[in-house]
Amino acid sequence: MTRPLVLSDADTARDVLTFAGRAATASAEGVRLQAADGILVVTAAALAPQGFLDQTPTVLAMRIVRADPELRCDIVVDELSPGASPAEVALPETGRAPAWAGVSPPRDGWELIGELSDRIIGDRAQWGISAVARGTTPGAGEDAVRALRSRVWGEPDEDLLGLPRGVAFAAHAFGFIASDRMGTAVTREGEQVRVTRSGRWTRLAFARGHILSRGPAVTGLTAVRGTGTAVGA
Repeated sequence: MTRPLVLSDADTARDVLTFAGRAATASAEGVRLQAADGILVVTAAALAPQGFLDQTPTVLAMRIVRADPELRCDIVVDELSPGASPAEVALPETGRAPAWAGVSPPRDGWELIGELSDRIIGDRAQWGISAVARGTTPGAGEDAVRALRSRVWGEPDEDLLGLPRGVAFAAHAFGFIASDRMGTAVTREGEQVRVTRSGRWTRLAFARGHILSRGPAVTGLTAVRGTGTAVGA
C-alpha cells in the first residue's frame, strides 16, 4: 500500500486534486509530483509530442504548493484521489514514465523577455479551440486530429511574443485564466503575465501557476534534399 502525500492543509490538497483532474481532461500523460524541503511541485503536460515526427510542442503546466517538510518524492502517476484526512492526497499503486517527464525546466537563469495580458492569452486560446473544432471533420481518425492539433497549437503566434499557441491552450485548460459561465476566457482585472526565458525553455508566470514551453515554435519541416549521385547523371 502506498503512502499518502501529506500537504500543508485541506485547501492545498483540494488545489492539487483540482490540478490533477484538469490534467486528466487535457491529456493522458499523468501528473509529476516532486517534493522536497516542504515544497511540492505538481507538473503535467498539456501538450507533448507522441513520436519522432510529431511536431507538437512540449507545453507543461505547473503548480507549486506547501507540503509536509518530511515529504520527498519524484514520481509520475495517472491520477490522484482524496486521502484519509483532508490534508492528504492518495496515490495509486503504480506510477508511469512518460517521455515528457524526462526533461525538466531549469531552476535558475531566467531572464525577463516581456509581458502579456491574460486577455490576449485567453483570446488566442479561444481562437485555437475554434480552429481545431472547425478543422475536425466527422469520422476523422486519431492521427488526423493529432496532426491538426499539432499545426494549430504548435504554430508561433505574434500576439504571444512568437511562442507556440499551445501556451494559451495550456493556460485555458488548467484554469490559469478566469472563465465566465460559457467557458469563454476573460481577464482577471489588473493581471499581467511575466514571460521569462532560460535556454530552450520559456515560462509564463500566472497568479494561479506557471506554463512552460520547451524549444522554438513549429514553423514547418525543412525541405527534403536528395543525397548521393542520381542514376544517369
